[in-house]
Amino acid sequence: MAKITFIEHNGTERVVEAANGLTVMEAAVRNMVPGIDADCGGACACATCHVYVHPDWVAKTGAREGMEESMLDFADDVRDTSRLSCQIKISDALDGLIVETPAQQG
Repeated sequence: MAKITFIEHNGTERVVEAANGLTVMEAAVRNMVPGIDADCGGACACATCHVYVHPDWVAKTGAREGMEESMLDFADDVRDTSRLSCQIKISDALDGLIVETPAQQG
């Protein structure tokens, strides 16, 4: 299990526990975290699970793959730390992960 902190665009923090093997998006949906729409259900076919990974965690979450890069073209306010949460797999190494949700999803 890993604890993940979601920071909403208004600053509200939510800490959720998530099992290894799930994605950050699945953890958000299962815990009704506002700001993660996940319209495609995690198929990397939209950008409605866009998050900003806290700079301390960017290296641990891995690099964006080609399909994710393409889908981020549809997201609003993409930053260097932008990721699709459906592409971040939870493991013990991500215990304490901090992500921020954007003001709106693409």
